[in-house]
Amino acid sequence: MGTDYYNVLKVNRNATEEDLKKSYRRLAMKWHPDKNPSDAKKESEAKFKKISEAYEVLSDPQKRAIYDQYGEEGLKASPDGGGSSSMNGSSNHHFNPRNAEDVFAEFFGSSKPFEGMGRAKSMRFQTEGAGTFGGFGGNENKFRSYNDSVGTSSSQARKPPPVETKLPCTLEELYAGSTRKMKISRNVVKPNGQLGTESEILTIDIKPGWKKGTKITFPDKGNEQPNQLPADLIFVIDQKPHDLYTREGNDLLVYRKIDLVDALAGTTVNLKTLDGRDLVIKLTDVVTPGYELVIAKEGMPIVKENGRRGNLRIKFDVDFPKRLSSEQRHNIRKVLGGQPQQQ
Repeated sequence: MGTDYYNVLKVNRNATEEDLKKSYRRLAMKWHPDKNPSDAKKESEAKFKKISEAYEVLSDPQKRAIYDQYGEEGLKASPDGGGSSSMNGSSNHHFNPRNAEDVFAEFFGSSKPFEGMGRAKSMRFQTEGAGTFGGFGGNENKFRSYNDSVGTSSSQARKPPPVETKLPCTLEELYAGSTRKMKISRNVVKPNGQLGTESEILTIDIKPGWKKGTKITFPDKGNEQPNQLPADLIFVIDQKPHDLYTREGNDLLVYRKIDLVDALAGTTVNLKTLDGRDLVIKLTDVVTPGYELVIAKEGMPIVKENGRRGNLRIKFDVDFPKRLSSEQRHNIRKVLGGQPQQQ
């Protein structure tokens, strides 16, 4: 099958040029032999070489097109990839990747980027929300910054803890699903080792049925520092209060107060569902305080169980009259079959 260059660079097959650069920068900085101790030098050299080879192929449109169609074997057999003139015939000349250090030096502007980089400045990471349902609307969150002294240390670059921020959602969004566009601004390490700022729009597809606490992770989208791997950025779903419905797991709960006469004689309950439907529920049972009516499959969607939903539960409270006349009490006893009260 040959080498999976996309897997080597930790990118998908639709990766853009910018995606390739970011991934190569991160992996090359991590696995450069100068940054790894002697007992791991052999492993780091092999990985560093393979990372550079993958970047060389995928960053070249011609080589990438051949690789996508024919794989590593086709690339080595292609004249554009450095092979023979026949795709299917035997090849006397094979694709020879450039020296990994040359690729690294060309990318970073130096083959020794770990020298003289000094101490990184404190950084601020800012998120902004946009889209139909609002988002953060310009709120600014300051996160912990990480300072490291960067010299000629041979230790591997460490990855800071993930950066988490809440993503408030309405119950309607969590019921039907929605899409959020989140604008982030963060510091990045440029190929020359200097810090710069970049902005990016992240798309979050909120799935129907997601619960409070659900986490959406964007790997390596946190701030970058020299000699560190970028932190992961995590959005944590938070649920806004709703005027009518309360969520309990996959069920929706509604509290409704009715008069005593409706509790005894029956009534109709009208509700507007979270997706805008008018739900008409006929109440025929005698309702006592605390009575709960369960409407199947009118609750929240159940994640990973396509088509299944929780229940809608309506809890009733009976509003008893504070006073009754003698005639009313007499009529109630008569209707309910009780004994007339002695005068």
